[in-house]
Amino acid sequence: MPRLTLTRDVSHGPLDGAWWPRCDALELELPSLVGALEPDPDAEVRVAVDPDEWPGAPHAVMAPGRAIPVEATGPGGEAHVITLDCGTVGRWVLLVVPPEEPAGTAARLLAAVDDPENRLTATRMLALVRTGRLGGAAGEKE
Repeated sequence: MPRLTLTRDVSHGPLDGAWWPRCDALELELPSLVGALEPDPDAEVRVAVDPDEWPGAPHAVMAPGRAIPVEATGPGGEAHVITLDCGTVGRWVLLVVPPEEPAGTAARLLAAVDDPENRLTATRMLALVRTGRLGGAAGEKE
């Protein structure tokens, strides 16, 4: 099962994709995510994370050929989101599916992000999927 989904073509909502890391150790997970999003190892990459979601996140993560600066999102930043500013490909705002989510739940969230009708935030999608109300790809059941 894939662990990263990016919206096709142009982003159509508040999110550009979804990422389901294997664990909550950013220093272990971030290098492969950056490698998938930024093909140029010399490009500057900056990452912003919610400090509540990534407790103890380092200020920099070492990856092959680079150090990736990691900043905490400021007040008003959305929970369950990671933002990557990649030098050659631009900015990515991704829903972070908690590592402990079951595979079926993660699959629904990864699919929902790619639904062109989806305009939901990361927090709203996680709340809906946990209550069983994230239907189809992103629709809410009434």
